[in-house]
Amino acid sequence: MLRPRLVLTGVLVGVGAFALFCWGLALGDYPVSLPDVVKALFGVGDPGTLVVVRDLRLPRALTGLLVGLAFGVSGAVFQTMTRNALASPDMIGLTEGAGTAVVAAVVLGWSGGLGLSTVGLLGALATALLVYALAWKGGATGYRIILVGIGVSWICTSATDFLVARGNRFQAEEALGWLVGNLNGRTWGQVDSLAIALAVLLPVTLGLGLGRWMRTLQLGDDVAAGLGTPVQPVRLALLLTGVGLVAFGTAAAGPVAFVALACPQIALRLAGTSAPPPLVSGLTGAFVVLGSDLLAREAVPGTELPVGIVTGALGAPVLLWLLVRANRAGSGG
Repeated sequence: MLRPRLVLTGVLVGVGAFALFCWGLALGDYPVSLPDVVKALFGVGDPGTLVVVRDLRLPRALTGLLVGLAFGVSGAVFQTMTRNALASPDMIGLTEGAGTAVVAAVVLGWSGGLGLSTVGLLGALATALLVYALAWKGGATGYRIILVGIGVSWICTSATDFLVARGNRFQAEEALGWLVGNLNGRTWGQVDSLAIALAVLLPVTLGLGLGRWMRTLQLGDDVAAGLGTPVQPVRLALLLTGVGLVAFGTAAAGPVAFVALACPQIALRLAGTSAPPPLVSGLTGAFVVLGSDLLAREAVPGTELPVGIVTGALGAPVLLWLLVRANRAGSGG
């Protein structure tokens, strides 16, 4: 069923994200006008502008766009699957697991010849499998996944703090620069791997997230099973696709805080739906990451802050609001 408000919200948020995308390409030591940016994206313009826009600035902007899209869709999947507004990859330990793996590779030299992005990807996947295994008791319910995930998250955070304290100053700086979430110095290699991952995972995730099975899961496991939904296989498929999205996003830019938590809730209220709409949540994530990156570049003159600092500052009030709302409702979210 096409919902006019949902479609209109998606179009407006998408247009806003594209405007921020072009604005980010225009800013810098070599300013470029917005019309010239749009022309350069299509390969039209003087050679200097083409080099600045397409070769120097475009990888960073595309990484921010794709990371926001991946985190937003992943957060919508987890919140819908668990029926809890507080369920997101950064709340149930997935990004923390990726961070612990990266810090271990930096401090202890456990990379095995792999890049930090690959190590972060493997760490997120291993954490997801651990959470699902520990939450399994004749099945894995959303409530148990959240509780186990919070515990695993704190274990990973403690391990990361220990490793950072153990490492020398240069190792700690390298690890912390990745842990806060960063778009500085992104390359075409990171863009290509993330784009390929999204090309594979997004159609599967949206097919599951927009289909009948996802809607019946919102009614509870017993009702969904009574309506013919294979509850555990569908939940496992959603878990794997959601983990894949956040793992590749984290591998490309680090654990950008609160995007996966806040953006689905923003999209839900803008679209007026009963559950976070996956595609609109992804577009909202892209809008938030690109906007936060602009603030990170311009907030302090002469300094480019990591984008995760800005998203953390903006997302913390959303988390507090969700906690207060859940407490007033007398529920877990």
